[in-house]
Amino acid sequence: MDGKSDIAALLEVLRKRIGRMEKVRVTEEEPVKRISQRLLSIKAPSPLKPDVSQLIQLLGEKSSQIVSRVHLQDVGTVQHIGSGVATLSGLPLVRTDELVTFPTGVQGLVINLNHYHLDVILLGDDAGIQGGDLVTANDERMRVPVGPKLLGRAVNPLGEPLDNLGPIEAVGSNYLEQDAPSIIDRSPVNQPLHTGLKIIDGLLPIGRGQRELILGDRQTGKTSLAVDTILNQHDSGVRCVYVAIGQKKSTTLSVIETLRKAGAMEYTIVVLSGPDDPPALRYLAPFAGCTMAEYFVDMGQDVLIVYDDLSKHADAYRELSLLLRRPPGREAYPGDIFYLHSRLLERAAKLSEAAGGGSLTALPIGEIQRGNLSSYIPTNLISISDGQIVLDADMFNLGFKPAVDIGRSVSRVGGAAQTAAMRSVAGKLRLELAQFEEVARFARFGTDLDEATQHQIERGSRLQKVLTQPVHQPLSQALQVLILFAVTEGYMDEIGLENIAAFEDNLISHFTTNHPHLVHEINRHGELTEEVRQAFTDSLEDVRNAWFERTDRA
Repeated sequence: MDGKSDIAALLEVLRKRIGRMEKVRVTEEEPVKRISQRLLSIKAPSPLKPDVSQLIQLLGEKSSQIVSRVHLQDVGTVQHIGSGVATLSGLPLVRTDELVTFPTGVQGLVINLNHYHLDVILLGDDAGIQGGDLVTANDERMRVPVGPKLLGRAVNPLGEPLDNLGPIEAVGSNYLEQDAPSIIDRSPVNQPLHTGLKIIDGLLPIGRGQRELILGDRQTGKTSLAVDTILNQHDSGVRCVYVAIGQKKSTTLSVIETLRKAGAMEYTIVVLSGPDDPPALRYLAPFAGCTMAEYFVDMGQDVLIVYDDLSKHADAYRELSLLLRRPPGREAYPGDIFYLHSRLLERAAKLSEAAGGGSLTALPIGEIQRGNLSSYIPTNLISISDGQIVLDADMFNLGFKPAVDIGRSVSRVGGAAQTAAMRSVAGKLRLELAQFEEVARFARFGTDLDEATQHQIERGSRLQKVLTQPVHQPLSQALQVLILFAVTEGYMDEIGLENIAAFEDNLISHFTTNHPHLVHEINRHGELTEEVRQAFTDSLEDVRNAWFERTDRA
């Protein structure tokens, strides 16, 4: 008998046996057991080959191992759907922040619980979902993938890749919402996080574990300042997370391209939620980025996270709250808008050695209008953070970039983390700049100025010019100390304002060529020893003499 005849004979035997089983009344307690017994009692016809008989025996044995059970699952019904928000009935055991699944496979996050219904924000497209659809509870909270394989990737707030580089190889997943470190687990901020910008590292230093807010009008260089800080972490061992919240995709792609060209994507995760995404994804984006960053903090590493920007995040939360019919407050924001940002930014901290010794430094960005710091969201963010960097639109338009307004900017804890070398050369800068701003106001009225006041204005103008820096060109700590040493010690007093940038380039080239070991020592230890001071003085004398010789020949 050939193979086809064997199969046909087997099917015929099974059909007859099953027909007899259907005539027998099977009790509900042991249906699977009776079926397995009948399968085992089947005797294959003699023409069948041994392998077919073994197949019947195997079927009987496997069926006897099946255990019947009853599975109960909570279900709800869609009452209303639209604008990324759904209202459900049923699901009596569901909890806040629990996930539910719609018939299309899209998941939702429970955000409101009421007596007779609950509100859910959709984590995907609502197409195909309509009233009356059954929704099932997942009995789990939202998680996002974490691990070192996320470095160099661009993902959405759900951890799904957006860069066409294949699936994410995560080592696990962590909850989106987590408690901030306790006071016992924290330690004082005592280690600098260098931005590579002279005006920030010299006057508004940032420490690892600090929350430094960046405020400014539109198009004043807020994102560029944060990106320069990421670029400067190339050799520092600091992991970075850049969270784009409601930004235009062209802007975010430009940031990714800048990071990739500089080799910074190797240690950076980009979390992207565009303006076309559902409001739920824009709302969850900073929390997802923070969870991904906390994985490295738990490993004892230092991490920098940029939230760009929290003004759009507040707008997304306001949109969700109005759709959920929550009572509006000031400027139509919900009453818990302060708690929204405080529970996010409180997760940034410097941990003690007992808690692992890692740190999470946050650079939240906020947008203001016409330099007004007293609006609702900026005042909330200022009160939560450990200082603010305010960018001025007028200075930006005049070409002073980064356009930092020294008078309105402050770093509340970064000074304790500033290195001794930077502290020694930048100690007088802030006072001199403040005095220059005050004197410059009177000079605008055209009043006669004495020689001392005129000298003060000229010196202040040079300080402003020195603190100006091209975008995406961060400097190491040693080179910043060198330049600030030169301007504070008067080596640039005779250099024309238009030649300051060229003189700096010559000075940097001369010092890095002749004293590379000192550059490494300053970057490593952050101290201004007598040897370093003497090397600075010699380099400055050589460069200045060569400069004036070249100028005289010209």
